[in-house]
Amino acid sequence: MNVLIIEDEVSLAKEVRQFLEGEGFTCDEAHTGKAASEMIFVNEYDLLLLDLGLPDYDGINLLKESIASKSDSAVIILSARSAIEDRIKGLNLGADDYLPKPFSLLELKSRIWAVMRRKHGIKGNTININNLEIDLDKRQVSCNQQIIILTKKEYDILSLLLLNKNKVVTRLQISEHIWGDIIEENYNSNYIDVHIKNLRKKLAAHIDGDFLETVRGIGFQFNEIE
Repeated sequence: MNVLIIEDEVSLAKEVRQFLEGEGFTCDEAHTGKAASEMIFVNEYDLLLLDLGLPDYDGINLLKESIASKSDSAVIILSARSAIEDRIKGLNLGADDYLPKPFSLLELKSRIWAVMRRKHGIKGNTININNLEIDLDKRQVSCNQQIIILTKKEYDILSLLLLNKNKVVTRLQISEHIWGDIIEENYNSNYIDVHIKNLRKKLAAHIDGDFLETVRGIGFQFNEIE
């Protein structure tokens, strides 16, 4: 999951980043509203952690920019406990949740997964598709209670495809979600294909059929069998 931490308190931003990266997230930091605005324009993030009290920019305006750009990013507002009106305004505009400062990093992690589950219509901490079970909290994939050993990148790609089951996920989306950068014009690069090939091989050892469809020239799709 690719996260943009928008927080002017540099030490807090780095603390959050270090914690989330330890939990398997890919993170960028923006310490000013201007920097955040540019990064949101260039990149597609799964989640924005948005501090409303920025020194050079109104956090509410950043939220409006994200919505106006038709970004699919989820948004969790980070704000001082006294900023009730701004939190309400943010939620009314389309933010998914808010977390008052100071906050527990473990609570932040729980809020993030709660938001992502709602976004993708998932109940609980697990996804069950085609005899596969993926535990979002443990970052673990199994079939018939047998754990399938995946690398971090393989798990991240598979979880992205499962969260977007029956939908095409482009190479650009995979790159931004997993690596936090943009492929740009280099669509001939095979590093995504190598991970997909390894995923297919590992899944085939546990389940029948190839549910990972290659959509030529676009990306990949995980198909759920009715």
